[in-house]
Amino acid sequence: MNRLENKVAIITGAATGIGEATAHVFAEQGATTVLADVNKDQVDQVVSEITENGGQAFAYKVDVSDEGSVQSFAEEMKEKYSTIDVLFNNAGVDQQGGKVHEYPIELFDRIVAVDLRGTFLMSKFIIPLMMEKGGSIINNGSMSGHAADLDRSGYNAAKGGIINFTKATAIDYARNGIRVNSVSPGTIETPLIDELVGSKKEEMGEQFRDANKWITPLGRLGKPREMATVALFLASDDSSYVTGEDIKADGGILAYTWPGKMLIEQDEWKKGTE
Repeated sequence: MNRLENKVAIITGAATGIGEATAHVFAEQGATTVLADVNKDQVDQVVSEITENGGQAFAYKVDVSDEGSVQSFAEEMKEKYSTIDVLFNNAGVDQQGGKVHEYPIELFDRIVAVDLRGTFLMSKFIIPLMMEKGGSIINNGSMSGHAADLDRSGYNAAKGGIINFTKATAIDYARNGIRVNSVSPGTIETPLIDELVGSKKEEMGEQFRDANKWITPLGRLGKPREMATVALFLASDDSSYVTGEDIKADGGILAYTWPGKMLIEQDEWKKGTE
């Protein structure tokens, strides 16, 4: 069943991780996929893989934090497609910055510019291409937009802003037939995790993964394709009465208040991890 047949879908941050996985899933479901990323070489490779598998995909170099870049991209989309059916605002960056009084201002500005401002700019310039026949916008939030992390206040602020921006946009355009929702991933096995804490082959990376398996009720990290299938649900007509919502896809982390019994009986609890 091609759930996105005859639809044009834009995916930002499509070169790696969740964006790359979503590009493959959307193409498999019949969408014409438009892949936007600052890394043109990498996104070209994703396009090649999709087309080799019989899908339709096109690559564009776009800096979502730059108004001119996004506006030029939107003008190209209007000229080429006239209307857009799906927008997945997935592009984002993350980095630890220390406590708030130590946090570099330029780092805070960069994270907010890419994650939150980028979501705003793409929405602002692509929404006019959806207003004729409606569409679906999916924003990439995070469990870090619902709860806080040590030394990552910039990321927490940006992702929290995305989740509430999603609700505001959903209200603004509901009568235009545009649904707007967000997905909030937990810790997902992506290249971003390698950049933040190290790869599986590095000691710190291995420790981080073991800790996340322990605190996650499902006992493992998430996979990019698992996030892509949530995005597919929100992009398709299967979610036709869903708007203004955030779907947490975090393996159950935000379902508990404190890991009391997990700490007391940790040997037994750890047995369930992969």
